[in-house]
Amino acid sequence: MPLLEIKNLNLHIGNIHILRDISLNIEQGESIGLVGESGSGKSIASLSAMGLAPETAQLSGQIVFEGKDILKLDEDAMCHLRGRDIAMVFQEPMTALNPVKTIGDQIAEGIIFHKGLSRNNAEQMVLKLLDRVGLPPKRFSPNRFPHELSGGQRQRVVIAIAIAMNPKLLIADEPTTALDVTTQAKILDLLKDLAAEHNSSLLLITHDLAVVAQMVDRICVMKDGEIVERGKTLEFFGNMQHAYSKKLLEASAVKPKPINPNIESSAKPLMAVENLTRRYRLPRTSLFSPTRYLKAVNDVSFEIAAGESVGLVGESGCGKSTLARTLLALNKPSAGKIEFLGQNLVNLTRAELRKARRNMQVVFQDPYGSFNPRHKVGRLISEPLQLVKGISKDEKYGRIIGALEDVGLNKDDADKFPHEFSGGQRQRIAIARAIITEPKLIVADEPVSALDVSIREQVLDLLNQLAITRGLSYLFISHDLHVVRAVTDRVLVMYQGKIVEHGNTSKVFNNPQHTYTKQLLSATPDLDETLRNLAQ
Repeated sequence: MPLLEIKNLNLHIGNIHILRDISLNIEQGESIGLVGESGSGKSIASLSAMGLAPETAQLSGQIVFEGKDILKLDEDAMCHLRGRDIAMVFQEPMTALNPVKTIGDQIAEGIIFHKGLSRNNAEQMVLKLLDRVGLPPKRFSPNRFPHELSGGQRQRVVIAIAIAMNPKLLIADEPTTALDVTTQAKILDLLKDLAAEHNSSLLLITHDLAVVAQMVDRICVMKDGEIVERGKTLEFFGNMQHAYSKKLLEASAVKPKPINPNIESSAKPLMAVENLTRRYRLPRTSLFSPTRYLKAVNDVSFEIAAGESVGLVGESGCGKSTLARTLLALNKPSAGKIEFLGQNLVNLTRAELRKARRNMQVVFQDPYGSFNPRHKVGRLISEPLQLVKGISKDEKYGRIIGALEDVGLNKDDADKFPHEFSGGQRQRIAIARAIITEPKLIVADEPVSALDVSIREQVLDLLNQLAITRGLSYLFISHDLHVVRAVTDRVLVMYQGKIVEHGNTSKVFNNPQHTYTKQLLSATPDLDETLRNLAQ
């Protein structure tokens, strides 16, 4: 008997038919990959298996776990099943964790509930779990709060919560989407080791075919609420039948960046950064201990030419985001110089900075989180126009419509709310907001990391086209080295606050000199290499 057997599962919300006759078996110790684009039904199918489908959902069919039909169990029975026998690693750890509780308390919560241990015994288990997921308690106190950790570290906490009871089935919903390649490799290895150690089953939900190829025994492809193709991993990639599967594979190969004719090779760069340092004061270890500092950005120097796209890569906590905030004059540097359009941003007054900021904008990783959900799109993308003085109402409206059309949307979209759009469309709206002031430089902070491969391709094409038509320069921050290779002219490799290697993107990636750059490249999932290894 399979550990989990889903039989003819259908799910309706109102008149919308979301899941259509889903059937799927998972044997004890087996790993299954569920792939497909956003909206295909992957996540809601997994939530249904956890008994967490929306209250308004109407379900039919069977979800049988160890002989018990989950759809027939009451909430009390499911509470004893969840966390103990079935556990889930959610995609976004910051929303999965409680921001007002320490990570130790959140890990201990399930242990106390399921095992009935005392607080002291549960805390001892917490220390072992933190060490098990690569967060040694000597460095990462269980008394920390989620916001005090990086994205990769928070994901490890979520995994610690999920594996606390050694569950028989672990569901991982896009567990590495927003992580850098070295952290992703460690998380994937951790999931593999945990499954092997306890003979657990793994249901891995992802849109990354390179990741799924190296992790699972079988693959199921979902589209529009249906499983359209399935098979053993090597056989699946060697003999794809469905057009949608082939489309996903084609979109996984990021196309090279077209040459931008607007790159200016003049002596005066658009931005010149010299010996930039940003440090933070660390907490005292005792009342009389000396003041200590962490140099998040340590003596960094580089230039960005007009029309040039520069990549910034490195693992979580290396200083990429701190550097970006400092370049945008959101953080004041501890030392160094940032010259932008001939002005040293460090010495500007608030009024002067306001003028300078119209020429630099940012595209965030999570567009939905950067939007006010109560405001319509027209208002949201027009917010940066506050930096432009003397603009008329008609000109403002023209800029809104022009920005929407430039990113592939239309004027009617200005009257809609953010929740009415897909993830890819919301990222287009974020880009429209960034270009509306006609800036010279855009800082793109992981702009495609949470997008499906086909949507990612569209957004990257859009960014390339805008660079050519508008003469934009980019500082492109990403953990996806395939994307950086495809869309940037030069790359900066950052490690522990320093730029350890830089140069032409192709040259750096084809012939890396620094040990850390080599480590990043070796940790990047490669679909072709994975399939060759499977075939051997």
